[in-house]
Amino acid sequence: MSFRYLPMTESDKQEMLETIGVQSIEDLFNDIPEDIRFKGNLNIKEALTEPDLVKYLQGLAKKNTNIKQMPSFLGAGVYEHYIPSVVDHVISRSEFYTAYTPYQPEISQGELQAIFEYQTMICELTGMDIANSSMYDGPTALAEAAMMSAGQTKKKQILVSKAVHPEARDVLKTNAKGQNLTVVEIDIRDGVTDIEDLKAKYDSETACVIVQYPNFFGAIENLAAIEEVTHSEKGMFVVSSNPLALGALKPPGEFGADIVIGDAQPFGIPTQYGGPHCGYFATTKKLMRKIPGRLVGQTTDDQGQRGFVLTLQAREQHIRREKATSNICSNQALNALAASVAMTAIGKSGVKEMAIQNVQKAAYGKKKLQEAGVEVVSSHPTFNEFVIKLNKPVKEVNQALFAQGIIGGYDLGKTYPELEGHMLVTITEIRTKTEIDQFAGVLGAAINE
Repeated sequence: MSFRYLPMTESDKQEMLETIGVQSIEDLFNDIPEDIRFKGNLNIKEALTEPDLVKYLQGLAKKNTNIKQMPSFLGAGVYEHYIPSVVDHVISRSEFYTAYTPYQPEISQGELQAIFEYQTMICELTGMDIANSSMYDGPTALAEAAMMSAGQTKKKQILVSKAVHPEARDVLKTNAKGQNLTVVEIDIRDGVTDIEDLKAKYDSETACVIVQYPNFFGAIENLAAIEEVTHSEKGMFVVSSNPLALGALKPPGEFGADIVIGDAQPFGIPTQYGGPHCGYFATTKKLMRKIPGRLVGQTTDDQGQRGFVLTLQAREQHIRREKATSNICSNQALNALAASVAMTAIGKSGVKEMAIQNVQKAAYGKKKLQEAGVEVVSSHPTFNEFVIKLNKPVKEVNQALFAQGIIGGYDLGKTYPELEGHMLVTITEIRTKTEIDQFAGVLGAAINE
């Protein structure tokens, strides 16, 4: 069978050519000079038939190992959490997964209400006044927070802790270069932001200070001390936070944060090879007109009935044009819906219980690893991640774990050369006591053999 996965016949092709008034596909390229056209065949394989292509892709897929087959202790920004089954049922409805920007509120009330509920729950978690309708992911939300801070303060220096996710810092540097902003990194001491180094690098030209809570190593930062330094010269305090952790931790808004951003992935969004995700962006009412992206507001119609509409949109493709505060041209409404359905299904008490389980199971994991002879180096309180030190290369230890049906942690030496031989371990509420015990036993044997 020679059926192709693009079902266009030769007669279809000829009909299209005749419609646009040319004889052949070559005629379409007449405007391109002959001497710069590619000659010969491209170095790619011949197209497969649809059945053969399906078999080929299935073969590739079988080479992967996923977290449904093996327990995973790998986090570093993407986490395996409980996802209520109702999430997939709701986001699989065609009126949600095919929805575009809800410019016409009269036919988009369901989509608009879903986004409004998401914004409301993000505000409740973060302790902030207002949240936008979502952003691409956590790192781009962080970069947008820095750009907004620079625009608001008219200052050019951005201070970011080295305990912020390395990839988020890379995204920040890329965005800052285009805006001619200077990014200065704050050193780490004992797994958290070095307050003394922050004081030394902070000055009157600092637009904002960015920290992560919990930080990349899972440790809980001293937000009160960092806020005091940040606001001493009227810089803005930006906190990147795991929203699930806020079910157990004091929210950044209560520490005086000006902007709280992060990734909503822990709520209802699978790990799915690292994306797509859903970034959240929350701030104070004072900064409402500077917030990037879209805001959905609640109002009443001429009959007094509750309704929802798009309100402020500080985007370049709308009336803001060159005065736009952001180049984010879309949102992640479907993933934001997944997050809000998950939070609704789990409930306020459930979110708190999930967060506490992350703390407790990680603490149990530390204890079992120490009993197995593994050095745990995290000296500060942690959420669901912590650092261990190995006497062998992390890659070698992870291979030993994988051979026993376990996905190990993140090799910190990849992004922190000074932490060569250190592994970042993640234990969420999904991990069982049996899995944690097995992980500790196999890892202990691997480093002691």
